[in-house]
Amino acid sequence: MSEIIEPDVFVVADNVLSPLGTTTAENFAKLKDNLSAVKQHSDTAISPLPFFASLFDKNEQFIASNEHSYTKFEQLLIASITGALQGCTIDVSDKKTILIISSTKGNISLLENEADSAELRSRIALSTSAKLVADYFGFKNKPVVISNACISGVLGIITAMRLLRSGDYETAVIAGADVISEFIMSGFQSFQALSAQMCKPFDQSHDGLNLGEGAGTIILSTYKKYAQHIKVKGGSVSNDANHISGPSRTGHELAGAINKAMEDANVSSAAIGFISAHGTATVYNDEMEANAINISGLRSVPLNSLKGYYGHTLGAAGLIESIISVQSLKQNLFLPTMGFKSVGDDGKVNICSAPTQIKAQNILKTASGFGGCNAAVVFGK
Repeated sequence: MSEIIEPDVFVVADNVLSPLGTTTAENFAKLKDNLSAVKQHSDTAISPLPFFASLFDKNEQFIASNEHSYTKFEQLLIASITGALQGCTIDVSDKKTILIISSTKGNISLLENEADSAELRSRIALSTSAKLVADYFGFKNKPVVISNACISGVLGIITAMRLLRSGDYETAVIAGADVISEFIMSGFQSFQALSAQMCKPFDQSHDGLNLGEGAGTIILSTYKKYAQHIKVKGGSVSNDANHISGPSRTGHELAGAINKAMEDANVSSAAIGFISAHGTATVYNDEMEANAINISGLRSVPLNSLKGYYGHTLGAAGLIESIISVQSLKQNLFLPTMGFKSVGDDGKVNICSAPTQIKAQNILKTASGFGGCNAAVVFGK
């Protein structure tokens, strides 16, 4: 019986839409200048107390017209997908093209001001938003929705990779977004997960995360004409089944996802040039992730977290951070971890604290979230 050879999956185009900029290039330029979108806000519509977060201006417009009453969440998705499509010639109406939407909360903010009704429940559903976005562009296939806490963005990429490898599709457009509202802010406050200052991922004095708004889109394809592009080489997910909000106490489960991702990518730990960590700056997440990376034999590999630049953008985080990491791979420039000063977590990881020229062939992106979910994906040249 002959061996089935799975096609390579290439990164065709991408877009990062954040308070730092509307394109990937603009965002990466701001990061190279060590600029952060996180700042202190006083907005009683979101929180009775001042808070640090990365937020768009309240009056910012994301699409030219809003004749269909798209919500801010849907506008972000539409604007980011539009930006990514401008960088390629993909036909979204092709039956071999699939749209994947990742988000943790979607239109949950509608609950804050509207009375419960069947119409509201339908409008608030992620499937409703996904269909509106798909129809806007003319996608023919029913969109796939990924909503699995904070690994949603990375899981969207892994799901797309698997669908493309199957041969059922040849191109995938993966977009993710989230908007910060009182509902979301109060939820994280109830967990005592927010920092009263700018977050400090993996730092000895890390004490919580900052939230952020943003959207990211990445387009993947198996077409050979993209063979010189960066590849999605492998990915894996796991669940530690430890606690509804608390991560694993050991890190073994994320380590399992990392090792499976490297196995899927057919690369060894020695072949990983750098790591883009989830790095939320909460004590438990950073400790668990440091343990997992150490267990996976990656202790000496340079690692960063981008949360100090963007805050935690929830369902968009895995996409935005993957796209920025792909840019790092292309430009041979590894970005520092904003907010990090002194080593915590027993020095189990090699935190990048300054811009570093690095020639890497492969990078690892990790993510973890509530409910014990973990994900890891490998990109490479």
